[in-house]
This record gives sequence, structure tokens and C-alpha cells, in this order.
Amino acid sequence: MPEGAFHPDRPALPPECRLDMPRQGVHAPRRPLRLKNRSRTARIGTAVSRAVLAVGTLLLAAFGAREMHGVMAAGGLTALQWVFLVFFTLNFAWVAFAACQCLLGFLRRAARDLARLLSPATPPPSATPPSLYTAVLLPVYNEDPHMVAAAVSAMAAALSEKAPDRFCFFILSDTNRAADWLREESVFSRLTRRVPAACPVYYRHRRANTERKAGNVADWVMRWGGAHDAMLILDADSLMSAETMIALARRLEEDPGLGLIQTAPAIIGGHTLFARLQQFANRCYGPIYADGLAAWHGPGSNFWGHNAIIRTHAFASAARLPHLSGAPPFGGHVMSHDFIEAALLRRAGWGVRLDTDLDGSYEQAPPSLSDVMIRDRRWCQGNLQHARFLGARGLALTTRLHLLGGIMAYMSALFWLILVGIGLLLAVQAAFTRPEYFAVPSLFPTWPVFDAERAIRLFILSLAVVLLPKGLGWLSACLNPRRCWAFGGPVLLTAGLLAESVLSALYAPVMMLAQSQIVRDVLSGGDSGWAVQRRGDGSIALADAFRVHRWHMATGLGFGGLAWMLNPHLFWWMLPITGGLILAAPLSWASGRNRFGRALRWFGLLRTPEEKRRKPAIIRAYERALPAGLDPVGGAFDRIVADTDLRNWHLGQLDAMDEGVFDADRILAGEKLKRARGLAHLENWLTPSETVALLHTPRLIAGVLGLAGNPRQQPPEGDGAGAGTGDRDPVMS
Repeated sequence: MPEGAFHPDRPALPPECRLDMPRQGVHAPRRPLRLKNRSRTARIGTAVSRAVLAVGTLLLAAFGAREMHGVMAAGGLTALQWVFLVFFTLNFAWVAFAACQCLLGFLRRAARDLARLLSPATPPPSATPPSLYTAVLLPVYNEDPHMVAAAVSAMAAALSEKAPDRFCFFILSDTNRAADWLREESVFSRLTRRVPAACPVYYRHRRANTERKAGNVADWVMRWGGAHDAMLILDADSLMSAETMIALARRLEEDPGLGLIQTAPAIIGGHTLFARLQQFANRCYGPIYADGLAAWHGPGSNFWGHNAIIRTHAFASAARLPHLSGAPPFGGHVMSHDFIEAALLRRAGWGVRLDTDLDGSYEQAPPSLSDVMIRDRRWCQGNLQHARFLGARGLALTTRLHLLGGIMAYMSALFWLILVGIGLLLAVQAAFTRPEYFAVPSLFPTWPVFDAERAIRLFILSLAVVLLPKGLGWLSACLNPRRCWAFGGPVLLTAGLLAESVLSALYAPVMMLAQSQIVRDVLSGGDSGWAVQRRGDGSIALADAFRVHRWHMATGLGFGGLAWMLNPHLFWWMLPITGGLILAAPLSWASGRNRFGRALRWFGLLRTPEEKRRKPAIIRAYERALPAGLDPVGGAFDRIVADTDLRNWHLGQLDAMDEGVFDADRILAGEKLKRARGLAHLENWLTPSETVALLHTPRLIAGVLGLAGNPRQQPPEGDGAGAGTGDRDPVMS
């Protein structure tokens, strides 16, 4: 039987093995930690790391606040200056926390490098496959199926060789566009028959996208989770080597109290300017940041939603998300599910760990500034929604810090914007308000004093704290010759760091203003929904860039003009902020262009280890599996009618439906099918949700086949069967 034919013995889905997954509440008592293999040294190391992080952050924040108070307080602080001091202290404390965390990570990474240097011989990994049976889950939502299929094909081939019959793949589709759904099936049906039987691949399409990605995974747990000891969750753009997946399964197997292990994914595949910036930062500074997180997280780490392995029965028993009272954006389904799932696992006593020593875990980055803004809209709403859990009973302290950190990741942008605005107001006040020399009764006048020398010292300190993570990342690479040459050597590494720093400084004020607008929208009640994420191509027309960023540019011009009017020196001090805003549109346009990324790569700038040295085997296998051409263009009904094998496979993987259950989309689709004149008419007439409902109903698919073979004559004019927007709907007549 040729590839592409329907195989009854290779179904799209295996038999169900259900698992109860009770919904959790916001409040619940915390259970003792279940970990069995945590050494005393590890406990002491975590405690010392937390103490160093807390003391270092508090000391730096207190010193910065004192210096800022000293800069302004020589003549007494006004109410506006007190507000400025409060916001400065909040922002400085946040930056100090990140710097201290990276210092912890630098020390941890240096200690690991030293240990490898002193004992370079490491025992080879065990050749015995793990006993856990692991399902690799890939939730997809209107993604390019060829990229997903290439990744799954590469991973499944490696796993079938290194750990046969211990892993399988489930592609869990929430795609809600009918043509994309049939395109998925066309690609994935061939994939499921092509992969080795020792690592099967299954595909499931969900009729309703209830609770989005979290609901997608929960649906799998409740239907098939009982047959799998662990689930390894990937994103549509994730890639992981077989060695890393096997190591994760072994580590989960070694400690029955461990519920989740998160890896630190490396960004790969960046071609655009903005993707290459993120990729270089991730590979140069990201490792010390991740090591810093792991140092103080201990067994109460976080989950980032992908590239992590989870014990299935632990997740089922403890991590089904609660429903929040009220309407979105702060009520309803939990949007940023991963933080809360990790919190619920930890509350139930399961260990949650970040393992940074595993290579071979990869992901891709958004290709442009506009794509990051789209993603941030969803992430911001999800993170701000976590405020509902900050006071939840039973959560660990580390969990509350994770939630607070996620909130601050977006609130800090608003705080910086407020700080800039208050600074300008203070400058206006100083320029146009006559000083009161005798505001306080005294024989001598009170002169307005500004400590310029102290201000310069504080500026240097602030700049050092902001740049410390970059410097530590550079130093960590330079101290390890092999790592340094993986970036192209010390000269190219340093040049790349300077290029990334300058470009990131230009993009930073645009991100600050964009995130501030997003926070404002969320706080005012706006719901972001769930936008489709672009992969690969990040191009945007220059006219569209000007339209999207017109308010950013206007704000930059306004701030810059006001600063120049007040004092030319203030204008030059503010230029790092106003310059990026004024250039927001061309910067955004350039961010998604491949040719700028290629130019930097040609000069050797922003190279990463995966580009400089021989690529890891899993990346080479993935690139070989990517198709050279494009799919033939065609509508959903054209595919289902013309391709018999695809139609049989599609029907074979549909869920059984209760025709007696009321489904408005299915009923309307059926009525329109009765009155349609042909496939083109029907496809234009149906709404997207009605099309999906029809393609989930075998009875209606048979009607489509009948319509394709025997199209109806056009009814008399005026009977309401027209497909145009102005025609009357016969179903509603």
C-alpha cells in the first residue's frame, strides 16, 4: 500500500485510557514536599542562594534610594519629588534583583566549569532506556504543519533508535480555520505513517478550543493520560534531542516525588534582525540568568509552558486550573497557565525543578518587534491576572515570587514611563516656578540645591547594575575558551555584545511604551484573546510600521521637544529614550528583515554556538526534513472531496458526536448545506466556526460529497439563497 493510503492498523489515535483530573481551587492547604533524593548540600546551597539574593537586592536598592534622596533633598523634597523617589526605588530594586540573580548564576556556572576542568572524565549515560512511558505533546494553533512535522520526524527517528517503545508523540491541534486544519491533516497523516513504529505519532483535532492551550493539554490528560507515566510538553517551534528527552525521563524516574523538570531552551533559527538579537542574548546572557534562577528556586521552580517533562498522574491530581470569578481580563480562564500549574504542583507537595545542565533543548523566537508586541499583549494579560493568586492560601514563597516577578516584568515598563514623565514635570517645575527662598521662617534664605556630583555617581551605578548581566555573560564565555570560540572568539564575541547592547537600547524605549499601553489596556478591562503567532517571516511594510508606531514617534518627539525647550543638556540626557521612540517605525520595519540579519551574520556579529561550530545532530535532521516547496493552494472542501485517502483518514480520527446535543454551528451548517448551489457557494456562505463544525460531522461531510457530485441549479432570484453579504440567510428566514 503506498504512503498516503489509509492504514486501519495505524489509526490517527490510540485507544483512550482516561484519567480523572479534578479542577483545583484558588485556595487549598499545602502538602509537605515529597522529594526523596534531595541532599543536604542541595538544601544548604538553595538557602544560601536565597539569602545572598535577598540581602544583595535590599542593600543595592537601599543604597540607590539613599543616593537619589541625597541628590534631591539638599533643599527638602517636594511631594512630586517624593513620588519620583518611590518609583525610582521600585525600578531600581527590580533591576538590582535581576543583577544579583545573574551574579548567582555566574558563580554557579563558573563552579560547574571548574568542576569539569578538574575532572574532565564524565561517565557515559546509561544505555538502558528509561522505564517511564512518555508522551511528547505538541499543542498547535494555526501553525505551519511542515515545520511541526519536520521537528517531530527528526525527534521520533532519534527516539525510536535510542529508546524504542518508550516514547510516542501526540500533535494536539486547536486550529480553528478549516483550510489550515485540512492542511494539517494532509501533512500529519503522511507523517504518522512514515515514522518508525517504535515511536508512533498521533494527531487529534479538538472541536472547541475550551481554555485554550491549558484545556488542550487537559483534554489529552483526561482521555489518554492514564496510559502514560510522563508527558513532555513542547511548543510548535520547539526541538529537543533524544539524549535530552531520555535524560529528563530518567531524572523524573529517579525521584518519585519530582513532578516537573523544566529545561532552559536555547533559541535557534533566527534569521531576521530582531530574532538574531534575541538569539544572541539568549545564548550569551541567558545561561547565567537560568543558573541564577535554578540557584534560588530549588525544588520550588517554575514552568514556562514548554520544553519540560511532567509526571502525568501528579499533573492530573493537582494541576487542573481553577476558574476565576468575574469576566476577563482578570476573571474567567487562566491565560498564563504555566506559572499556575507549577504553583499547584508545588502546593500539592511535588518538586518542581529547573535543570540548566542539559543541552539539546531548543526553541525559536518571534521574528520582529511587532510580533513580540502581539505576544506580549497575551502574556501581559495572563501575568497581571496572576495578581488574583498572590494571596492564595497554600502557595510556597518561591511561587509568590514567581508570580510577582511575572507581574513586574510588565508593570516595570509602566513604572519607568511614569518615572520619565515625573522627571520631565520636575524639569518644568524647576524652569517655570519661582523658587521660594523664605518658605520656612528663617534669618537666612533656603537656596535650591541639586547635587550634580552625586547625580553623576548614581547614574554610573545605575548603568553598571543594568549592564552587569551582559558583562557577566561576556565574562563567563571568555573564561571558558571552548565556549568563547563557539561565539567566534573574544573579538567577535565582544563586537556582538556591543552591537546587541546598542540595538537593544534603541528598541528598549519602544518596548517600554508599548508594554505600558498594553498594561493600560488590560487594567481598563481589555481582553486580548489568543492571536496566532507568526514564525519565520517577520516582515512588515514600512507604511504599516508608521501606522502602528505613530503614537510612539509622536511621544518621542514630544518628550524630546519639551526637553530641548527646557534645557539642551536635558535633551541630550534623554536622547537614549527619545531617539528610540522617534525612530520606532524604521526600527520596527528593520526588525523583521532577513537581509539585515544576514548582513550581521556575514560580518560575524551576533553569531551563536549552533552557527559557529557543527550543528547538533537534531538540528541538522530537522533542517533536512523541512520541505523545499510549498503546499498546493486549495480550500478545505476541495481537499476533502479530491483526496480520498485524506478523507478516509479524516473520518477515522473524528470524535464520536452526539447528534442530539444542541450545536448551533452544526445546525446552521447543515441547513446551509441543504440550500447551497455548489462547493464554492457553500464555502463562501459558511462562517469559519460553521465550516469547522461541518467538517467534524461525518453526516454533513457525506452531504458535501453529494453536493460536489451533483451541484444544484441556481434558485430563482429573491429566494434568499445568495452567498453575498447583502443576501438574506434562508436558515434565518
